Amino acid sequence: MHLSSTISQVFKIPVFFSHDSFPLKEGYDPVRNQYNSTWILSKLLQKAPEEECKILGVTTVDLYVPVLTFVFGEAQLEGKAAVVSSYRLRDELYGLPKNPEKMKERLEKEAVHELAHTFGLVHCREPECVMHSYTYAEEIDLKSKHFCNACSILLQKKNRQDPF
Repeated sequence: MHLSSTISQVFKIPVFFSHDSFPLKEGYDPVRNQYNSTWILSKLLQKAPEEECKILGVTTVDLYVPVLTFVFGEAQLEGKAAVVSSYRLRDELYGLPKNPEKMKERLEKEAVHELAHTFGLVHCREPECVMHSYTYAEEIDLKSKHFCNACSILLQKKNRQDPF
């Protein structure tokens, strides 16, 4: 439930949580031993309500897009759907002790990051901005789960609402 409250606080929007799921086997690539995040986005769009909303899928599987080795998540720029995975956010994947609190914080940051793409934001150069793109999980710890001033203003302009 922490993720929905973070999203609600950051974006100042109502958030509804659902345990609705779908089988991922069609999106699985046995050669890579990963799941295609773009395929997952297409399935999320089929589940999205007709009304104006955003949909965020959260999973524990390893995600990829064909041009990258892996991704923490993916979103439709100015679209409706985003997906994030906790798989590569876990310290134990890298031989470190399990740290659920750190993984939770990383997942929150990545969820905010991917959802912001659906509102039209792109990657930011400010290292502490949630829209900064990092390659490694430990680098995610360097950024905030909030927007820098420039991204906050841009998001406000794109959505004609109060600054985040």
